[in-house]
Amino acid sequence: MNTIPDALNDRENIRLHKIKYGAMGKSDLLMLLKKSGIKLNEHADALFSSDRFMVSAVKQQAMLLELSVMDLGLPGGGTIQEIEKHARQHGLRECPLEIAPHFRLQYTDQNEKEETRRNKAPLGSVTVFSKPLTEEDDFPKGFYLRRIEGELWLRGYVCPKDHVWSPEDRFVFMMDKIQDEEFTPRRSAGND
Repeated sequence: MNTIPDALNDRENIRLHKIKYGAMGKSDLLMLLKKSGIKLNEHADALFSSDRFMVSAVKQQAMLLELSVMDLGLPGGGTIQEIEKHARQHGLRECPLEIAPHFRLQYTDQNEKEETRRNKAPLGSVTVFSKPLTEEDDFPKGFYLRRIEGELWLRGYVCPKDHVWSPEDRFVFMMDKIQDEEFTPRRSAGND
């Protein structure tokens, strides 16, 4: 399934993203984010510092689908549980947490929108839908991507389970992992 699910085909502003991830330790990933000029907030640092944040030793590819909560069929918004239920009805699923930093590195043309909302996902942000590392209320639940004053950010966020996401909030879900035989990594100088 490398196309938009039929039930979502008529929606506007749905984007497909094909990304590569894996085969990079957390410290190397953090170094690459820094070298690429990507900023992290304290919640992103907390996620990276957690022993529960695991990364794959194998290079992989995935198809991601970016869409709004409304596109999932929740015109009044929804909790994370409602969003997950509607996503699964469309064949979408959560992303491994490590997809977020790789997606941030590869998605560099993100639009910037001025922020005027509080206690909501920032306008123009894209939240990577993933399972929380812990159910603790005060520990970051995952990552979102944002552009602020021309700079790319990978930010962690905290929210309660009963938080109602707005209809215009955007998420990225995993569609398919692409089999290894479909993936030919490019080698460049210094990549042994």
